Amino acid sequence: MNLSRIAKVAAVGLLSAAAALGLWHSTVGAQEEPVVIPRPAIDFPVAGSEAKAIFAGGCFWGVQGVFQHVKGVKNAVSGYAGGEADTAHYDMVGSGQTGHAEAVEITYDPAVVSYGQLLQILFSVAMNPTQLNYQGPDHGTQYRNAIFFQSDEEKQVAAAYIAQLDAATVYPAPIVTTLEPLEAFYPAEQYHQDFLTLNPTWPYIVINDLPKVEALQKLFPAVWQKDPVLVGTL
Repeated sequence: MNLSRIAKVAAVGLLSAAAALGLWHSTVGAQEEPVVIPRPAIDFPVAGSEAKAIFAGGCFWGVQGVFQHVKGVKNAVSGYAGGEADTAHYDMVGSGQTGHAEAVEITYDPAVVSYGQLLQILFSVAMNPTQLNYQGPDHGTQYRNAIFFQSDEEKQVAAAYIAQLDAATVYPAPIVTTLEPLEAFYPAEQYHQDFLTLNPTWPYIVINDLPKVEALQKLFPAVWQKDPVLVGTL
């Protein structure tokens, strides 16, 4: 059961402006360990020097923070997908009633990193794909893990990879990641952007998200880059 933002702040004594804006998440039940998984057996080449992928995997702070350290990623923006434009606001999305998921729009160079490689990183270190409508300490449909596909090719590659991982039984439970057609992506409020990099000592970040970045460096050294690609001012 989730505590209210006020209760969470009171519980840890964080009477700060950031907490007042709703930037505190419970740290109970930290993220699970990363999982070593095979690369997708099926991938697809993307024409051009730039493409986008939209993933949801729980709180967008950690998902954004992971992909900002991937070579070939040009930008990673925290935001909302799955709902309407007029409800794409943090306080409304937090109700779990908008249809939105906290998501990250990843702009990448397909000549450096492929869509399939991004999926592998997502399923290995950025989220736990077996958790339905929650990730670690965060519960609600807004924290569901989802792939918002933009083409039949993306859908087919993602579906084939989920089937491949389930068949290999690399997880103790079936994958519940949803495949949802992307209607629109809405960038989140500025105070959510680059949150991991700007707040490395924030308790939620320390417990739940920095281990993901460390796992990326350890498990994917070929695509690891030390300096993150930051959003800055939208």
